[in-house]
Amino acid sequence: MNIADWTPFSFIVVNLARQIHAGEITFSGVNSTLPMLACLLAKRAYDFPFTYINVAGGVEPQPITIPQSSSDPAIVHGSPAIFANQDFYDLCARGGLDLVYLGCAQIDAEGRTNVSAIGSWENPKVRLPGGGGAAVMLPTAKRVVTWRTDHSTRALVDKLDFVTAAGNMTALVTPLAVFTRDARAGSRFILESYQPKTTIAHITAHTGFQFDTAQAQPAAPMTVRERDALNALDAGEQFSAAVNH
Repeated sequence: MNIADWTPFSFIVVNLARQIHAGEITFSGVNSTLPMLACLLAKRAYDFPFTYINVAGGVEPQPITIPQSSSDPAIVHGSPAIFANQDFYDLCARGGLDLVYLGCAQIDAEGRTNVSAIGSWENPKVRLPGGGGAAVMLPTAKRVVTWRTDHSTRALVDKLDFVTAAGNMTALVTPLAVFTRDARAGSRFILESYQPKTTIAHITAHTGFQFDTAQAQPAAPMTVRERDALNALDAGEQFSAAVNH
């Protein structure tokens, strides 16, 4: 893999990893394989320390095999402590989680998410899993980051079909773009960076909400350490195959 060549998979995982700051306590939730890989990549590719907690209960795990999912028992191997679900929520509510990765089905320009229903609440086209951790963690975590493996007007919408949660969403990563917002100021998403092989016009056409592009820059290429860590985590390309389509 050329250092400068992004794929949908590598763009999402690396740019999720780049959201982590030194010294933070970082949490990846259920059905969050890409953020899980991002946290494991950050441990290998970046020199700064941070604490990684995952929904399987692992605290600073040392997996000897690459976990197959965010709930794989491998992701708790080597953990000095195990957290239960109520521990995550309690820690987050007390302001103890600096960065939380939470998924979504729909997201709007204000960082509000829908994981409840597509279509009307009374007669939905699709009934989704529901709020779960999002309703608790999105308002209480210091920063929340989400992702989509597709970049479409179906997922990035002007108006949610249902508002499941709102709060401290600070970044959205897709195969094409990284959007950021200042949650403290209640601002809308802006386009921070984008896949160099695409254009701002293409991103705009495939995004359902309006956004500012004044600060947008092509994403910095992967470093050698980011590339090597990603290749090691996905040596069999089982994860990338599911995204690079």
